[in-house]
Amino acid sequence: MAGVSGKLIAGGIVLTGLIAGIAMYYLQVYAFYEPVPADSPAAEVRLTSVVSGQPEPVGVAGFDGIDADSSPVRFRACFTVDRPLDALTAAYARHDDPVPLVAPGWFDCFDARAIGAALEQGEAVAFMGQENIRYGIDRVIAVFPDGRGYAWNQINHCGAVVFEGKPAPEGCPPPPETK
Repeated sequence: MAGVSGKLIAGGIVLTGLIAGIAMYYLQVYAFYEPVPADSPAAEVRLTSVVSGQPEPVGVAGFDGIDADSSPVRFRACFTVDRPLDALTAAYARHDDPVPLVAPGWFDCFDARAIGAALEQGEAVAFMGQENIRYGIDRVIAVFPDGRGYAWNQINHCGAVVFEGKPAPEGCPPPPETK
């Protein structure tokens, strides 16, 4: 009788672990993401002007985006820019360290590895969309010569330090008060 109850307990532990694993996978990949409506303010693509230093709206078509309240770096978007790449590079600031973050597999218009490789090989250009869209988080925009554009949020150098619990480095804005 002891052998049977041991097998039941072991089976229960395995089943519980399996259910917990499936739940964690679902929560990470699907549960928190919401589509970003193309007519919402979050869908407005902005690039930082080299003249004013301020983000300015850039016209796009075919916007498809996702975001989640659970993390400031879950934003991803795909779209087509309505201006030539050379006009953008003349008017807007480049981002000096773009690192596209992997999107969930089901959001198939955004391939972080392909975007990253294109940026490294000079086949696409990364722009500063908006610095500190939230404290320590920049919106980065990558544009290809054919007009394809991609956006993601990325931790900046100020956020990388402050999020570790250290004081803001020189030249960074003061972090917001936490309660």
